[in-house]
Amino acid sequence: MLNSRPGSCRPLGSTIVEEGVNFAVYAPAAKSVCLCLFDSSGHTEVARIEMYMNEGGVWSLLVYPLPVGSLYGYRADGDYAPQKGKLFNANKLLLDPYSKDLHGEFTWSERHFCHMPVGKLSQLDNAIDMPKSKVVALRKYDGKKPNVPWSKTFIYECHVKGATARHPEIPRSLRGKLKALAEPAFVKHLKSLGVTTLELLPVHAFVSEQFLTTKGLTNYWGYNTLNFFTPHKAYLASDDISEFQATIKALHQAGIEVILDVVYNHTAEAGVDGPTLSLKGLNNHGYYRSILNQPDVYINDTGCGNTLNIDDPFALTLVLDSLRYWVEIMGVDGFRFDLASILARNINGFNRYHTFLQTIMQDPILQDVKLIAEPWDIGPGGYQLGAFPAPWREWNDKYRDTVRRFWRGDDGVLPELAKRVHGSHDLFEHNLRGPLSSINFITSHDGFTLADWVSYENKHNEANGEQNLDGHGANHSMNCGQEGFSTNPKIISLRLKMQKNALLTLFLSKGVPMLCAGSELDHSQGGNNNAYCQDNRSNWLAWKTSQFNHNLTFFIKELVALRQQFAAFTHAFFIHANDNRFCVHWLNEQGQPMQPQQWHEQNRKWLVYMLVDNQQQKALLIMFNASLEPVDMTFPEPVFSQQWQLALTSCKSAEHIENSISISPQSSWVFTSVKEGITHG
Repeated sequence: MLNSRPGSCRPLGSTIVEEGVNFAVYAPAAKSVCLCLFDSSGHTEVARIEMYMNEGGVWSLLVYPLPVGSLYGYRADGDYAPQKGKLFNANKLLLDPYSKDLHGEFTWSERHFCHMPVGKLSQLDNAIDMPKSKVVALRKYDGKKPNVPWSKTFIYECHVKGATARHPEIPRSLRGKLKALAEPAFVKHLKSLGVTTLELLPVHAFVSEQFLTTKGLTNYWGYNTLNFFTPHKAYLASDDISEFQATIKALHQAGIEVILDVVYNHTAEAGVDGPTLSLKGLNNHGYYRSILNQPDVYINDTGCGNTLNIDDPFALTLVLDSLRYWVEIMGVDGFRFDLASILARNINGFNRYHTFLQTIMQDPILQDVKLIAEPWDIGPGGYQLGAFPAPWREWNDKYRDTVRRFWRGDDGVLPELAKRVHGSHDLFEHNLRGPLSSINFITSHDGFTLADWVSYENKHNEANGEQNLDGHGANHSMNCGQEGFSTNPKIISLRLKMQKNALLTLFLSKGVPMLCAGSELDHSQGGNNNAYCQDNRSNWLAWKTSQFNHNLTFFIKELVALRQQFAAFTHAFFIHANDNRFCVHWLNEQGQPMQPQQWHEQNRKWLVYMLVDNQQQKALLIMFNASLEPVDMTFPEPVFSQQWQLALTSCKSAEHIENSISISPQSSWVFTSVKEGITHG
């Protein structure tokens, strides 16, 4: 027989204690809150117990005896007035915002909606269509973390399922699962590339939007969070959340860090006409932003229907508690924050001194993990690239677009290209941040793949069911002479060379390089630049035996090895003329310093620069030619050797090199000068 009494209001969620299980949930305006217990199937409600109100709006209950694995949910009753943004409704079973595990599947039905006036929909009980919160107890993560410094970080962005769903050397039962990421075959591939850090697309429990399911599609990427603490159950091979912890430990043992792409800007409860699943039914006005004097209208700075109100103390606490949980319990090494500008916005706009940012900087758990911002959203003043404080890093879309435009052959790109490959000092140096603040990338999950960037001038998103109206229109892409798939050897060769040009630029730029999974395998999505709803082969990497040794894979290995040999890429500060150790020289085709007027020649589509390390006595000479004509280049005097040595080129073969060279069209070249007796290592 179950017994109960008032419990503790801390911590929130369900907690195993000596006497039983303590439950605590924040619902300050509710008139009553009930804990609902379910049988092991999750189908039958076996007990409904009223909770006790505590100071500050937290309801609590201690239930005993109650075993680990018990299933539960909440029902909150109170004022129900949708036009006033009040959505208390005891007919709706609510997930615990602090659920560490879930049981059962979410099913879309009319029972979830309570935005209508009192009537049929509001009176329907949704418990049958809701997953149930589950009582669990995991120990703190006890593995040793790699702690890779930013100066040595190489990020590989991938999707849990898509990375291994078609991998022939991974057991079928594990393909597409978290555990597959720690399988020897996949780890070997990462290590051979030189990857230090996996960045996983969302792994928090998520659901597919109803407009997708009605079209027979699903939310593949996962940017529609249901719960901030629970791993997405479809990614587990055994339905046991400890599997996530074990996967992280195995990757750590291989020396690979794990960063999670997290979505704390909105939830799956969507807009006013969306479902009531958790936060809406507990404290709608506190957890979500609404328009002033229009409490029934959500602010939609995310484009997804709602915006989390990070100014509310309990919403802020929810996010911080979630972050600490993934670090302390699950063992992850950091986070990439989707639409991060929202997390630092108050009613007056973006604030780099926002409580959220300040709290993280002084938090003993979070201040030492990797923090990456996607520094934009669609709200007012939402584009904030370069505005986040140290120690944050930021996705640099200006780097992406500039490199793409240069290699596409656009006019007048040269001055900005120089800034980007030099670490984007114009974006970061003003607030005492260095080049390692920039996360450099050419492609990511969002947009064309690297192969599609050189194969399509236009997006082809028809499969998404939105008449090809979704996705970005400005992709700065090219098709190299034919839209889409081609069997023309010249086009195939040019596409390979252009991909190499982009990769060489990426890995020989100052900043932290990020590679989108599949770039090394020439992966194509058929021109879909918004494949968020394609859970199929357009997103699943094709691990054919021949591709294990793909030309691009070898090229990336060489680039990473070369990058590791030169300390200029690990230097934490920008290189200026008064730097005694490092210096950068921008050169023209005569091997002389670039003249001011030459920077502004619209048709100048080649860039030559030299990085010199006086301490190591090594130098790199890098030549980019994006024009359609060859450029005759005179070498500058070798700095530490008798002559420049060719290290890498995007061309198939190198020409004979003496004091000058004809740089072929649309190609990149790298030369080294190293003092005799000094190794590259």
